[in-house]
Amino acid sequence: MKLDKPNLITRPKILLLIFLAIGILMVSSALYELNQSKKELLLLMAEQSHALLEALDIASKNALDANYHLNNEFRERLLNNANFIKNLYEQGAINNTLLKRLSAENNIYRINIYNRNGKKVFSNHEFEHTDLVEKFDPRETLEPIFSGQQDTLIIGIRTARFEPGHRYALAIAAKNRSAIVLNVDAQDFLNFRRRIGFGSLLRALVMENKGIVYATLQDTSMILAASGNIRQLENITSSPFLFRAFSDSLVLTRIIDFEEEEVFEAVHPFGYQNSKVGLFRIGLSLDPLKQIQNRIYRRLAVISVVLTIIGSIVLMLIFTMERFSSLQKRYFEVETYSRMIIEHASDAIIVSEASSGIKIFNGAAEQLFGMKRELVLGLTIGTILSQPECESLLQKESFIEPMECFIQNQKRFLLVSKSIFQDSEGRENTVYLFRDLTRQKQLELQMERKERMTAMGELASGVAHEIRNPLNTIGTIVQQLNKDFKPQNDEQEYLELTELVYSEVKRINETIQDFLRFSRPEKIQPQVFELENFISRLQTQYKAECQERQIKFSIALNWHGVVVWDFRQMKQVFVNLIQNAIEAVEKSGEINIEIDAVNDSELQIILRDNGPGISEEAKKRMFNLYYTTKAKGTGIGLSIVQRIVYEHGGIIEVESTPGKGTTFIIRLPIQATH
Repeated sequence: MKLDKPNLITRPKILLLIFLAIGILMVSSALYELNQSKKELLLLMAEQSHALLEALDIASKNALDANYHLNNEFRERLLNNANFIKNLYEQGAINNTLLKRLSAENNIYRINIYNRNGKKVFSNHEFEHTDLVEKFDPRETLEPIFSGQQDTLIIGIRTARFEPGHRYALAIAAKNRSAIVLNVDAQDFLNFRRRIGFGSLLRALVMENKGIVYATLQDTSMILAASGNIRQLENITSSPFLFRAFSDSLVLTRIIDFEEEEVFEAVHPFGYQNSKVGLFRIGLSLDPLKQIQNRIYRRLAVISVVLTIIGSIVLMLIFTMERFSSLQKRYFEVETYSRMIIEHASDAIIVSEASSGIKIFNGAAEQLFGMKRELVLGLTIGTILSQPECESLLQKESFIEPMECFIQNQKRFLLVSKSIFQDSEGRENTVYLFRDLTRQKQLELQMERKERMTAMGELASGVAHEIRNPLNTIGTIVQQLNKDFKPQNDEQEYLELTELVYSEVKRINETIQDFLRFSRPEKIQPQVFELENFISRLQTQYKAECQERQIKFSIALNWHGVVVWDFRQMKQVFVNLIQNAIEAVEKSGEINIEIDAVNDSELQIILRDNGPGISEEAKKRMFNLYYTTKAKGTGIGLSIVQRIVYEHGGIIEVESTPGKGTTFIIRLPIQATH
């Protein structure tokens, strides 16, 4: 029988050779994979460190930008408020009560007004510190304004004058080189600056990435910021590697010894606004490489490769998630900050998009238009701006201009801005900004009327004194003639003529009395009384007369409490206005009075009638002394009404359309300011 030749694979030598070959292949593969794994890990660490350095660079620039913008926000907000207060001060409309209200409404810690001698003339804080040490003299600080060297002085952050803490302050010059000084508490600003500083960023980077041994920002002379207790590092100028990276703006990596440990170091130059600040240096631990080496020595090349791939994927995923989380957090902070700015802005802000309608409707817009945000979102802007006076907003492109609109049945003087921008998805959005200047307009009109009343009063006083004495003489002579002289002819006609002269002299003298009463007004004497009792008396007083004329007279008192007014003079105001309304409306007419609280310190009184209304020309002149449209009117009633309202620290205005009735609107402080 012929035996089969043994299979070559089953031969011991061949098996040995195959085993040796497989062993050599496995060893070679393991060594190769070890070397490749080392190269790949170093490349991954280079990419990781590069990405970390890029993120650190971006975060540092964002931190500097945030600090810059926050500082600008502080300055611009205070400058806007300072200029507004300056205008009121130069108009003579400033008092401590108003400064308190402005500081509370605008979150301003202190508002002080100094004359050019450094004496405080107005302040929202009337209490004087007598038991605290003064840290600086405001006269020295404000000397550039008092001396005329500067009109705007940005003082910035400094310690508080008496109390602990820091303030951000600025000052502007007003008339007669007086100084208007505003400051806010800067503690939150300083805390924010510390949170976003380089040291905080580096410490956060090291804490969030356990593989980082150290992270520093270093310039040519010193360490600017570091992640830990790093007291000494290689100087940039003495190291060709560091000097090359700093000079040529390169991202370089190397392995160096750091405190008896090898670390993988990556360097990245940092610049801001075209200026080199220094060099970021990050040291990564090489422990992962040592662990891979130990695993590869114990395991097969394939398992090592799989573990390396899995490790690489996990590392990349962790880094990606960390970066995404950091970006998401930063985006949320920016979005929250922007939303807070819009929501707490004093101006009404509306953002509308053609397809989705209104997207943003801030708190000031709710207050201005009297509409809740939930009911407005998604509607078109035309549903809010439906009056003809406001329709031009929908037609024009971007603009900024003043205009008048009726909002909540009241005329408003607005400064309106409109701008258009495209979002990231290419959709066109329109931003409307409304600044309510009604109060400012009313104050201007009040000052104009007050000046006119003062001038007319001075004229009335002068004329009255010049005429009154001759008239008294004439009256005395006429009376004496009636007693001592008797004509021979036409005695009856003579007596009638002298009586006529005397009566006319008496009538002129009464007119002069009106002049004097207006030119020398009686000072108000405020007293505390229940507004409800006051209104009840008015209703009782006019109930019979209105029933006789078939006039519907109603008073809606929507506020109950005590007021501090001059009872007699305020009654004269209501009597004048109600009597005018009764005389204006026809039979079966209507007169309505509505009293509401504007805020905790001010009431609004609206008196409406459905009479014939007033022409625009008459409306402009109706508060002038001796202007009247009545046949038997004296023209002094509304002038006295206006004076009494002003003496109480209030404002009166009139709205009327011929054929549609007349409305008087009075805003009065609950406690008279004079």
